[in-house]
Amino acid sequence: MSFRGAEGPEESPRRRRSLAALGMTLLAFVWATNVVAQPTRWPSRPIHLIVPFPAGSSPDLVARILTEKLAPALGQPVVVENRPGAGGNLGTGLVAKAAPDGYTLGFSIPGPLAVNSVLYKKMEYDPFKDLAPVCLVAASPNVLVVDPKLDIDSVRQLVALAKSQPGKLNYGSVGNGSASHLTMELFKEAAGIELVHVPYPGSPQVNAAILSGQIAAGFVVPATAMPLIQSGRLKALAVTSSVRSVVLPEYPTLVESGYPEVVSTAWQGVVAPVSTPRPIIERLSRELIAIVRSDDVRDKMMRLYFQPIGSSPAGLANLMRSEVQRWGKVIRKTGATAD
Repeated sequence: MSFRGAEGPEESPRRRRSLAALGMTLLAFVWATNVVAQPTRWPSRPIHLIVPFPAGSSPDLVARILTEKLAPALGQPVVVENRPGAGGNLGTGLVAKAAPDGYTLGFSIPGPLAVNSVLYKKMEYDPFKDLAPVCLVAASPNVLVVDPKLDIDSVRQLVALAKSQPGKLNYGSVGNGSASHLTMELFKEAAGIELVHVPYPGSPQVNAAILSGQIAAGFVVPATAMPLIQSGRLKALAVTSSVRSVVLPEYPTLVESGYPEVVSTAWQGVVAPVSTPRPIIERLSRELIAIVRSDDVRDKMMRLYFQPIGSSPAGLANLMRSEVQRWGKVIRKTGATAD
């Protein structure tokens, strides 16, 4: 006796329909499983790199060097967006609030990435909860520059002038919480002088304010200041590295000038929204490290007086935490505020 013969005339079509339905269900399950297991390839569209400072500022200049190589490495355009304001908090906050999909990144500095969390009573984001470190890119000393019309040639002479006119001289910075702001506050405390703080959106604006006589001095990054220094329009007095800088060996340090506590670094790093998938963070970090350490990018950064670094995400995370601890002490000691 055959099983087929025992089914009867109506059983076979019903069974075939059941098997067909089961097959379709299995195919749908396999298709859905593949979709989950194999997400859309990243990146599949342009990436936006937000720089929270104006065009022509040092973060902008370095960011554009990176994107020249990062775009072909990732196979998609990497578009720099300048979103200045609030000492870098505006643009960096946009990164913190962006979708964590790898298509919005930030390129920022110590203030927005660390120090402002201590300096500001209220911020729209928390750099340690809302941002994922990707790579520490480069670092540079700040340069203490003055208006040549002041006719001073040394740190000692600047201190003497400031003491003769307490509270009469202004200085500029690239925003509250920036290295340029807190380094001057530290210097004021160490030298026992009074200077009035005037924040600007970026270093080009600080330089322009000195040139126009609106302010007397400032700590600025050499990337934007050196052309003006070399032409005699600005005068450099010292740098903020602990020893003579490899990018500016001809200038004395503030340590040499008698202020061993006045040491600071203007560093720059890439971050992403905090929940960005780990494989994307790791891919970005690998690509950026390779780019930063390549000979041509290294040469371009050195010409901007930045020392290339290229670190892991953990390296940038550790630096962010150490900067909060270090500058938090300075903020409490000097009474520096975001106002």
